[in-house]
Amino acid sequence: MKIKHFINLHKGLTAIVVLGLMVFYQNFTLGPWVYLALHGTYGVMWLLKDRIYPDQQWEQEMPIAMGILTFGILIPYWVAPFILISSGSQPPLPLVAAAISINVMGVFLHYASDAQKYYTLKYRSGLITEGFFARCRNTNYLGEILIYSGFAMLAQHWLPFVILAAFIAGIFIPNMLKKDKSLSRYPEFADYKANSGLLLPQLFLPTTSNPNDTDLAQKTR
Repeated sequence: MKIKHFINLHKGLTAIVVLGLMVFYQNFTLGPWVYLALHGTYGVMWLLKDRIYPDQQWEQEMPIAMGILTFGILIPYWVAPFILISSGSQPPLPLVAAAISINVMGVFLHYASDAQKYYTLKYRSGLITEGFFARCRNTNYLGEILIYSGFAMLAQHWLPFVILAAFIAGIFIPNMLKKDKSLSRYPEFADYKANSGLLLPQLFLPTTSNPNDTDLAQKTR
């Protein structure tokens, strides 16, 4: 089986898990419904993305035992809805609005940048140095962090933020550094790196170089 099968299973089950928690704890207040809408929709969009423009890194074959382990590693992402729903806490409306805004921005950055990456590399290999990747080399990861930050905010608890930080430190950053190492084989990468941030966009560029002078496209995360 492929890595994506276990990841997709987790994403697809999220809405069912959240709804199941709501039924079990008989909590049908605003917070859980908002959480279900955001995280459940995110899971559905992930499955659609896999069908329309799949990420090649998830196409690798893996033993079932490793796949089960991968699924287990993703289970902590369900801690936020568990805390929110089981505690019965009511997130204030300004917090709900902020969480939705951050989540929507994250969805835009994550899915749109992955689409640019997929369709650019489909027709031309090399570095992608424009569009979503002009100022940030990992816009997709930035979007994913914003998405889960919105989920953590709704839980109103420190633990989901710790879990997110663990994923960032243990998975996201190592993958970003591995990607940079792979891209370093391109002669123009040094200039591109100087004009872009690893995770956060570099808003002020050196006047000595122009990132648009480099070739379009990019070997990705």
